[in-house]
This record gives sequence, structure tokens and C-alpha cells, in this order.
Amino acid sequence: MNISGNTVFIPGSTSGIGLALALALKARGNTVIIGGRRADLLERIVAEHPGLDTVQIDTTDPASIDSAAREVLATHPDLNVLVTMAGIMRVEDWHQPDSFLASAEEVVTTNVLGPIRLIAAFIEHLRAQPDATIMTVSSGLAFAPLKATPSYNASKAAIHMLSESIRLQLADTTVKVVELEPPSVRTSLLPGQENSDFAMPLDEFVAEVVELIASQPDATEIQVERVKFLRYGEARGDYDEVVATLNAADPHGK
Repeated sequence: MNISGNTVFIPGSTSGIGLALALALKARGNTVIIGGRRADLLERIVAEHPGLDTVQIDTTDPASIDSAAREVLATHPDLNVLVTMAGIMRVEDWHQPDSFLASAEEVVTTNVLGPIRLIAAFIEHLRAQPDATIMTVSSGLAFAPLKATPSYNASKAAIHMLSESIRLQLADTTVKVVELEPPSVRTSLLPGQENSDFAMPLDEFVAEVVELIASQPDATEIQVERVKFLRYGEARGDYDEVVATLNAADPHGK
């Protein structure tokens, strides 16, 4: 992915990593469209950050995705980057189904079906571009589980394998598939995570991500240094130690 000169759509970018990445990419010379469910919040963000474009979208709703895709492509026919950012994280207790089933279904709908539906809505357009990118967003927890968040871990593992698979299928097209793999970052993904000493400061994370994109335009996985502890535990042969350390360190690991 080139660091500049793109037209980028980031659903789920009204806060946290999504908004910070949108602003960083805009600063690097990209046209950026942010997507979110709340019209009032989108209006406030644009007032605070002139130059961003917005579209209202609920990535859990197929009809909303289709409507937003039509709007984005009508106003930005040169769109060439889709970042499937929207995601949620829930603490779950799997001892009893009543305590986790609804949460698990919500996580899977948002974190797995949402990206799949987004890609389906944009893939034909992206394939017609001379140079296009789909950026998926998994997590360090795709590779080492946090005990408190089973469905989140599983959803991000699914995104990792989805990314690997569609990259193979789209190798005969102009569409690159890049997987962003955050560690725990100081956002409001879980209550208290924005103040966690264990989590990486948001500005540091996004700055490192942007520099990695700039310096490694052909990378298939964007990995800041802090996520490699989780990402490569199995390859290093210390997976059990990684899992033990992760679950002893902080309940807010991403």
C-alpha cells in the first residue's frame, strides 16, 4: 500500500485507532472518508477536523453497508483503499450459556460478518482500480488468547485466516490484502483500557503503523514491535509462556 495519494474509506473510525489512523493518513496526503453510526458524531468530527469526508454506516446491518457503499462510490469514484476497522470486544464467562451467547453472537456479527460484507460491497469496484488495497484489522490476540475475551480472540483469528486466504485468491488482481495486527492499544475498546499501563499509547501505535506502511509498501502484515511478542510465540517455541504472561499481565489486552 502506498502511503499517499489514495482515497481511503474507514468504517468504524469515529474514535480510537480508526479515527487516529484516518487523521494520520489524511496528513500524509490521502483523501479519507470515515464511517460511523451516529450522524451527530460524524458532524462533530468533521467540524474538528476539516477535510475529512463522512458517511453514516452500521457495519452490523447489511442494508446499511450496501447504502453506504453506493454513497461512497458515487462521491468518490476513485476510491482505492478499504480499511475494515469496525470491531467490538467483550469480556465473557463461558461457564453458562446465558452469560456469553448474546455477546458472542454480537462479536462475530461485528468483527467477522461486518468485514466480509464490507469486502463484498466494494470488491468489484476495487478490482477495477489500477492499484487497490483491502486492509483488514486483526489483533495480537489472533495468535495468543486472552482468557477473558474468547469470542474476540476467535473473531480476530478468523480475520487473520480470511486475510491470508483472500490474498491468495486476489493475487491475480490489482487488489493487495494487508492485515493490521494491533497489540493492546490505549483506546476505549474495553472499559479502562485507555488508561492501561500495559497498553501501547495510541499516538505511538499509529505513528509506527504509518511509518511501517511508508517504509514497507509491499508488506502483507503491519506489525508494530510490541505485537511481535504475541504474533510469533508459537514460531519461537515459547507460546505457553506468552499465553501465561498475557493473562497474568492485564485484563485489557487487545
